[in-house]
Amino acid sequence: MKKMMSGNEAIARGAYEAGCTVAAAYPGTPSTEILENIATYKGIYSEWAPNEKVAMEVACGASIAGSRSLCAMKHVGVNVAADPLFTIAYEGVNGGLIMVSADDPGMHSSQNEQDNRLFAPHAKVAMIEPSDSQEAKDFIKAAFEISEKFDTAILFRVTTRICHSKGLVELNEREEVGVKEYKKDVKKYVMIPGHARIKHYEVEERLAKLQEYSNNCPLNRIEWGDKKIGIITSGISYQYAKEVFGDKASYLKIGLSYPLPDKMIKKFAKTVDKVYVIEENEPYLENFVKALGIECIGKEFIPVCGELNPDIIRRALTKTEEKKLYSIDVKVPSRPPVLCPGCPHRGIFYAVSKYKDVIATSDIGCYTLGMMEPLNVADTVICMGAGFSAGIGFQKAAMMGGRKDKIFGFMGDSTFFHSGITGLIDAVYNNSPMVAVILDNSITAMTGHQENPGTGKTLMGEVAQVVDIEKIVKAVGIKEENIRIVDPYNLEQTEKAVKEAHEATEPFVIITKQPCALIKEVLKKRAGLHCKIDQDKCKKCKACIRTGCPAIAYKNGQVVIEKSMCNGCTLCKQVCKFDAIERVGE
Repeated sequence: MKKMMSGNEAIARGAYEAGCTVAAAYPGTPSTEILENIATYKGIYSEWAPNEKVAMEVACGASIAGSRSLCAMKHVGVNVAADPLFTIAYEGVNGGLIMVSADDPGMHSSQNEQDNRLFAPHAKVAMIEPSDSQEAKDFIKAAFEISEKFDTAILFRVTTRICHSKGLVELNEREEVGVKEYKKDVKKYVMIPGHARIKHYEVEERLAKLQEYSNNCPLNRIEWGDKKIGIITSGISYQYAKEVFGDKASYLKIGLSYPLPDKMIKKFAKTVDKVYVIEENEPYLENFVKALGIECIGKEFIPVCGELNPDIIRRALTKTEEKKLYSIDVKVPSRPPVLCPGCPHRGIFYAVSKYKDVIATSDIGCYTLGMMEPLNVADTVICMGAGFSAGIGFQKAAMMGGRKDKIFGFMGDSTFFHSGITGLIDAVYNNSPMVAVILDNSITAMTGHQENPGTGKTLMGEVAQVVDIEKIVKAVGIKEENIRIVDPYNLEQTEKAVKEAHEATEPFVIITKQPCALIKEVLKKRAGLHCKIDQDKCKKCKACIRTGCPAIAYKNGQVVIEKSMCNGCTLCKQVCKFDAIERVGE
């Protein structure tokens, strides 16, 4: 049977067919749908972990216990999971072990454009790259086999275009491999220095065997066409190259991309007149090819920055442009990212925006959008967890410089569980008088409403213990008198808490509690609610517009609220001094 599948759906299907029994992840675009789909298959235990490090460690433990195991994350998540990755590379596996890294060339939803192919040689693990949905499924199955054959973890590297593009996938039945027997082996699985020194030699021997295998591996293949041009490529870049050159070139299509097939590359290069290396971002393949003494054309023409496409390659290597087949006369307006109408984060940002001495260290999530006009509440965004940690550093530096900046750090509930707790501990331990704002909207919102430790449900739909944020905050040492729990839709209550936080001389925490406006149950509950403006009372002061709600606009000399967008949160009603706004539909 064949089915249209995205790369992420195909990876999940491949895990199922390969007999995977344990899977873990932290949601992050473009990887999120992998675990969402794995969770639909019987026979696989699936979980959302608090962060990528935990997800990797769960998969490592399951592998050692004998399960074929998989963890998935976006590219920056591998930074978080690097600690167990580098050590499991020494320990090896029992059941096959795959780490899926979903890279994001072009930074469609990411804070950097790192190329995680470089992790494989650094960590000394095998790496596999599919180029379409069918390969995404098939290569997962091959990855488990290679993992067990060579006693290595596998870095399974995909990109946004692979993850989210769809193609026909041929489905097969599940292979029930079961759970292998576990035998205690402290020299293999306990990485004290004495054991690790020995294991390092074994890792190097394994890599030599893997490289020999890569030269004869079915995942690496040569497609002969015109031999005037030979293209060495991998992943989605293979598809782009084929679209541009067709049969006017020959291709060395690499699927097992670490260790790279040195003999195969040399043989291919000798057979063609000119070698092109086509790859996104870093010159990973190109550097290896040049190190073999092979002349090639690559990054001097193909850009390092951004996502590739056929037209970029065509312009770079053939000096021609694709003829435009379609055009439109309408200029499409830009749509900058903004907080949704009725977003519960808007109230706290509006309250904080009134203080001109506030430095706001923000984090990764919907609340990053507090940076946008007219709220302007964000000075830094670094990585998950840094909303608090960077705030501590900023506060200490400001103090050393004689400045009196007041620091507010922002992060959401899922991010707090991910990596915010340790930052809050640091604030308590080192007595940083910053304000830690935890925006609890009862979901992991930006990646598509995944459960987290505070929602009361697991990925598999089971009822779970709710991890209480307030109790954690108290447990790490924040004094009760320095904690405020507010409804961010209640502007008076929120502004009072912000004022008290601003005046505090000790670590202070504000927890805002209001569910995401787009949760299905919330949408049903608020259906029909909206705010409207009495034009006779409206003075056109535009105070409501300064809340930054996209449902409010100034059109044809009037301030108006778009009924279809508004959910009746009433923030605009509360800022109006002329009682010109009312909520209707109750």
